[in-house]
Amino acid sequence: MPDLLNALGAPLTHRIRHWVLSAFPRGESGIDYDHPPGDPGWFGPDSVAWRVHAEFPGMLAGGLCALMLQTLHPLALAGVHDHSNFREDLVGRLRRTTAFVAGTSYAGDAEVRRLVGRVRAIHSRVHGQLPDGRRYAADDPALLTWVHVTEAYGFLQGCRRYCRDVPVAIADRYYDETRRIAEALGATKVPCSEAEVAAYFAQQRPLLRVDERSREVLAVLQGIRLPVPAAGLSRELFLGAGAALLPDWAQDLLQPGRRARLQARAAAATLRPLAPLFRRALGDGVAARACQRVGVDASVLRHWPQ
Repeated sequence: MPDLLNALGAPLTHRIRHWVLSAFPRGESGIDYDHPPGDPGWFGPDSVAWRVHAEFPGMLAGGLCALMLQTLHPLALAGVHDHSNFREDLVGRLRRTTAFVAGTSYAGDAEVRRLVGRVRAIHSRVHGQLPDGRRYAADDPALLTWVHVTEAYGFLQGCRRYCRDVPVAIADRYYDETRRIAEALGATKVPCSEAEVAAYFAQQRPLLRVDERSREVLAVLQGIRLPVPAAGLSRELFLGAGAALLPDWAQDLLQPGRRARLQARAAAATLRPLAPLFRRALGDGVAARACQRVGVDASVLRHWPQ
């Protein structure tokens, strides 16, 4: 029976693989995932991070959820709004962010340090002033914490909703593991459990709002066209799935209408059954290469560590 199911799913699996590799081509980042042999990098095969970050549907939907959350913080948004070419090259920005997350997750120690150093250098040059006079800097520890928490929240919830169940103890371990990257970039007071993340969001909520700048970035995001087949349908599926991951308070700000919430729920219901096909289609990705580098079978990633 498994052979029959594999045969029936093969055409769809092939289409999914083509879709993903069209949107996020391999080999363009210059990141070395194969050397040096035995180097576990900053996480390794016993980590929760290696498992969560191997789930493509959860990572893409979760990343889009994080971007939506990040538009709510005026100071964090300012660096993107004033200093990036997101209007002309949002796809490129998404690819670069994806490469950084993949690289810091799965590459060896020296490569991770190189990636972190490069981003720190970029952040040091990004600073300015909002129209209301408030100053911002991309290397502000508080803003780095906000960006990290929104991403970690999105990735974890994406995995939990679309890919596999995530017990609270595993979620706490994920937050505790991944704060290492945030702290290396300069973040401070980084939450390290689900309870701490919930408390952190409650603390940040008075600072958050939807304004003209956030609407502009959201409009660009909602119009993104990845270079893939059925680009419009793909965008609606993953943006809707990302929106479905938003906390209730963020949905109230970003999706006040009933129709938008219904569309998000429909996208979420569509994406969940596709997760096993994504896993099958992308079994030779960077997670598998990292496993090979350290001498373990990639099948260990199918189960939570003890």
